[in-house]
Amino acid sequence: MNNSNFFSDLQGKINQAFESGPAKDIERNVKAAMTSGFAKLDLVTREEFDIQAQVLAKTRAKLEALELRVIELEARLASGASTSASSTSTTPPPGAAPSATAPFPAQPEDPTIVLPPHLDKSGDTPINKP
Repeated sequence: MNNSNFFSDLQGKINQAFESGPAKDIERNVKAAMTSGFAKLDLVTREEFDIQAQVLAKTRAKLEALELRVIELEARLASGASTSASSTSTTPPPGAAPSATAPFPAQPEDPTIVLPPHLDKSGDTPINKP
């Protein structure tokens, strides 16, 4: 008998015994129990987790950019307010027309007001002011 054939036959028989034996059955049962246990839990897949991680990273980057922009705009507003306060020390009299440096933006040219349908009683949504 050839030694290499003997060892390969022996190895094949041992593998076959382990595959059909109780160890393989236990492994299958444990896998099935774990799979059903994980299915009952509210878990996400790795793909869903990775997608949410990417969304979070993009949101965090946008938040940081917006925070920097707010800081920049606050600095511009503070520097603009200090220069306009030092250049004009008088306040306009009551009833005077607002100046170009008023804190409120100018009103739009179009006087059309659009009300939500539940507030509009005429049936036509756009209401024109005279």
